[in-house]
Amino acid sequence: MTYTTVIFDFGGVITASPFEAFNRLEEERGLPRDFVRRVNSADPDGNAWAKFERAEIDAAAFDTLFAEEARALGHELEGEAVLAVIAGAVRPAMVAALDTLKAKGLRIGCITNNVPGGKMGIKGAGMTRSEEAANEVAKIMSRFEHVIESSKAGVRKPDPRIYEMMCEALGVEPGECIYLDDLGINCKPAAALGMHAIKVTSGEQAIADLSAVLGLELP
Repeated sequence: MTYTTVIFDFGGVITASPFEAFNRLEEERGLPRDFVRRVNSADPDGNAWAKFERAEIDAAAFDTLFAEEARALGHELEGEAVLAVIAGAVRPAMVAALDTLKAKGLRIGCITNNVPGGKMGIKGAGMTRSEEAANEVAKIMSRFEHVIESSKAGVRKPDPRIYEMMCEALGVEPGECIYLDDLGINCKPAAALGMHAIKVTSGEQAIADLSAVLGLELP
């Protein structure tokens, strides 16, 4: 198979996993490990997180609704605290890989579930909490030929439509694409459409797997 296009998730792939930040927050607050994930996995298409990623509610409403959902599961945690820690650290090797892929003539795109409210309204910066971080994200986002953000598209992964939207925007078939995401639930629809899906557990693993599939040496 000859692949022409590599499509990336952002958080947990280009940056470190937000789940690491959630675990630190849980430890600080004396909450059970993975509690934030429990809240966000309850009613996964209709909870506060899903609504915020589709831009159906604003940050203030998310703060309130998330707190209500956390309380229903037996603990106190406001949504604002979750938003405050969500921006992960950028993985420089992944950014270098983007540049190598482009230099080799491959097309790159990004599909990200994010939330409204990034600093300065910068594309892709909905998960950032400072102007400096937003600018760093914007520079990375500028490398992609096309970016789809859930908070602007009104549709979020794992809805198959968001992957189809990327293929249509780039004018490629799913079978030409490799897709990387840190969540298996988001890899499954990509694979079902015909993409080669790579589940990311670390930056090193992602680069190794991508290099193997493409037959390229990536940083």
